[in-house]
Amino acid sequence: MGLTEWAYSLSESMLSEPLPRRWAHSLGVAKQARSLSPILGTDAELLEAAAVLHDIGYSPSIATTGFHPLDGARFLRDQEDADERVVRLVAHHSCALLEAEERGLRQELATEFELERPELVDALIVSDMTTTPDGEHTTPAARLEEIVQRYGPDTIVGRFIQRAAPEIYAANERVELRMASAAAAGAQPM
Repeated sequence: MGLTEWAYSLSESMLSEPLPRRWAHSLGVAKQARSLSPILGTDAELLEAAAVLHDIGYSPSIATTGFHPLDGARFLRDQEDADERVVRLVAHHSCALLEAEERGLRQELATEFELERPELVDALIVSDMTTTPDGEHTTPAARLEEIVQRYGPDTIVGRFIQRAAPEIYAANERVELRMASAAAAGAQPM
């Protein structure tokens, strides 16, 4: 079984029944990741696998700390012996270090899981932050607003996402520039 086939199968088995909306979101994030293949080169499959798995830590069967990037990455590393780069992307998706800080888990996350290449981190941020909870395409601004409204501005998630907004917008701009350059250059991978 290939990396993406395995990732889709695992994510579906852990999210589709207990959290169907989270599963729909994960499928949408994976679709967005696929759309970035012109700038991913040989890492396209890796990013798509990480995208479909990024929220696996919400699964009730593995949620232990309540911080889904850490729970998901630990599960993938310890129980699934997953590709190290996929694990790192899941651990650090969408500015997770900032949320870990809000939760008092920054040191744990930072010491257990190294950051992946910035270009891939950016691509996963954009894939996540341009996908609604129902898996539809959206803009980063609309997604950020939706998150703040859903959780509330003074909650851990609300505070974190507001702090992360400048980095999310910057990642989106970097990805858009890379996509434009790839289109202009005939889709040369990074």
